Amino acid sequence: MTALLELDQLGFAWPGQPELLDIPAFTLERDQSLFLKGPSGSGKTTLLGLIGGVQRAGRGTVRLLGEDLGALSASARDRFRVDHTGYIFQQFNLLPFLSVAENVSLPCRFSRLRAERARLRYGSVEQAAMSLLKHLGLAAELFRRRAESLSIGQQQRVAAARALIGQPELIIADEPTSALDADSREAFLQLLFAECQAAGSSLLFVSHDQSLAPLFDRHLSLAELNRAARPAEV
Repeated sequence: MTALLELDQLGFAWPGQPELLDIPAFTLERDQSLFLKGPSGSGKTTLLGLIGGVQRAGRGTVRLLGEDLGALSASARDRFRVDHTGYIFQQFNLLPFLSVAENVSLPCRFSRLRAERARLRYGSVEQAAMSLLKHLGLAAELFRRRAESLSIGQQQRVAAARALIGQPELIIADEPTSALDADSREAFLQLLFAECQAAGSSLLFVSHDQSLAPLFDRHLSLAELNRAARPAEV
């Protein structure tokens, strides 16, 4: 079986700038959790954009589920991303005017595949959202509240549920625990691992916090993978 995510001779440069990324090879296996140490200047933001299909590589290939993202049109990459990738942002990026449950259900509005998977597993998209929130430790009385009324830790769990709904094959987490204390970070990660395992999702977790690395199946440093690493990312 092929790896879930494969990078081969990946190179990327912004117009008029030296090459920012030069990654000969990288793989993420199915059902695997991987910690990628990504300090500022290592190119992590650009790399995640390439993996998500937001940008197209200058050379080499990014394959997700065997699909060469660079061979797809921009609109096809967008569709592929929402079908197969869940993203937990550092600032969570919840929509403040929507309820907690509505935020979690949002990906299913844009992805028929994820909506169908949610209905198949839970009976409805709404039930899928509520079940994920419950599994991630959020009290039921919060489900109808506006997302902006929640604490940082609660918003983090909502963001994780939104990424997980509809069982996308890849979950990308970009510094999602940076605002939490050590005990809260580990507790959140254990919940995230359990939900990824239940959904059959692989987890690519990017952080500068090396203390979290032993909790994962694998850990790597982007600065070591990227031959073009430099002090400051453009």
